[in-house]
Amino acid sequence: MKSVSSLLRRCWIQAFALGVGVLACSSGVMAQDAAASVPVAADAPVIDTGSTAWLLVSSALVLLMLPGLALFYGGMVRAKNVLNTFLNVMVCCGLLAVIWLVVGYALVFPVVDAVDGDGKPVVNSLMTMGTNPLPDPADASKTIDTTVSLLGFDSNLMMLHALSTPAEVTNGVVTKNPGWTSIVTSGDTVGAKPTGVPELLFAVFQGMFFIITPALIVGAVAERVRLLPLLIFLGVWSIVVYAPVAHMVWNVNGYLFQKGVLDFAGGTVVHVLAGVSALALCIVVGPRVGWGKTPMAPHSLGYTLIGAGLLWFGWFGFNAGSAIAIGGSDHPVAGGRAVLAFANTLFAPAAAGLAWMIVEWLKDGKPTILGFASGVVAGLVVITPCAGHVGVGSTLLIGALGGVICYFGCQLKKVLKYDDSLDAFGVHGIGGALGALLVGYFVITPFAGGMDQVVKQATGLAIAAVFAFTVSLGLGYAIKYTIGIRAKETDEQEGLDVTLHGETGYNLSVSA
Repeated sequence: MKSVSSLLRRCWIQAFALGVGVLACSSGVMAQDAAASVPVAADAPVIDTGSTAWLLVSSALVLLMLPGLALFYGGMVRAKNVLNTFLNVMVCCGLLAVIWLVVGYALVFPVVDAVDGDGKPVVNSLMTMGTNPLPDPADASKTIDTTVSLLGFDSNLMMLHALSTPAEVTNGVVTKNPGWTSIVTSGDTVGAKPTGVPELLFAVFQGMFFIITPALIVGAVAERVRLLPLLIFLGVWSIVVYAPVAHMVWNVNGYLFQKGVLDFAGGTVVHVLAGVSALALCIVVGPRVGWGKTPMAPHSLGYTLIGAGLLWFGWFGFNAGSAIAIGGSDHPVAGGRAVLAFANTLFAPAAAGLAWMIVEWLKDGKPTILGFASGVVAGLVVITPCAGHVGVGSTLLIGALGGVICYFGCQLKKVLKYDDSLDAFGVHGIGGALGALLVGYFVITPFAGGMDQVVKQATGLAIAAVFAFTVSLGLGYAIKYTIGIRAKETDEQEGLDVTLHGETGYNLSVSA
């Protein structure tokens, strides 16, 4: 009986294996037939799997910075406002992601000098500043006139339509809509080369920057604003402030890009814009009730330190992933420049955290967790525009300067009497501006820096800062005098968690 059951068992196993083999073979044949039925262009772009994988990881790392920022800010507010602060940061993942999908990418990254489906030239720019003649890579004796743009727009990029639908293929050639086969090109105005990375992924990566930049502004007005007016401000701001400046700095036809302004990963576009806009908004909103008279100590510096650590971790993707925008001569994307940016992202915040803590120690007699955490973030901010442009040897000095200068920058609010609750301007505005200037002097790639480049950097910085501050101030006052922006004084005193959201951050009763 045992031998019969054993024999039956072996038969069933062999039959099952045979069936699996037949199914696998038939599936392979079907897959081959299906592949053969899809026309593929002979010159179809090839995906660089290494660079694509790195940008996928980088995009996820940047998104992780949002909960990191929520913890960093949330730990510094009073316990009665911790959930409100968490929400004000994290809701940016919802609001700004939707805006970026619908219209953001179409405003920032259209191919300005393009051709339509019939091969006719088209300029996807809403505002131009003439043309800029550049040497023709194919013939050095000739030049190519490139459009200098202040703000672009391509309706085909709304909802990322042109990048996320099946390609339109005729006789094996992509004719009109590239779909997800579209490969983003290098950061060259003329003579650009395929990076091997799908443009849809580039759009997602840049969307992470679009999401986190307005979230930085939240820190300046923490503990005193209502959610709806804040959402309106951040949503409109992302379109009227972030989009034009990002286009001018990062689009290869952008005005500041054409002027030679360097910003590897967002010193000007992210930190300066957010920092000066945060200053404008906190001036509009006014100080917290009791500010300067009532103690407002952070309720959980452990949260803040963990948040700083998560920000540092995510920042590796923020900076090193930005190698996607380098020129074609430095490819692949996941290559040497990405490694340089990665290394600088380790050493600059390390130096800045120590520098801030030492200055604080010498001045006040005690080192603090808040000081070290703030110094680390200041170092991350100041190295951002420099990350893929400066040598590792310069990074310690850049980071240390960032820690010291941002420390004193945060003391300005005591002198000038503005309530920047969590030092959004002191760290991001001042740190971003410092990094934007230092990259001009310390840059070693793609060229050597000097005072001429510092002047270019200062010009770009001034244009971006003045524009952002002016527009943010006007937008803030427009909201203030229409629907209002502040919470009621009684709500602010009781705590926004309960009064605005009906929740509490900590339920510490014995019965619970």
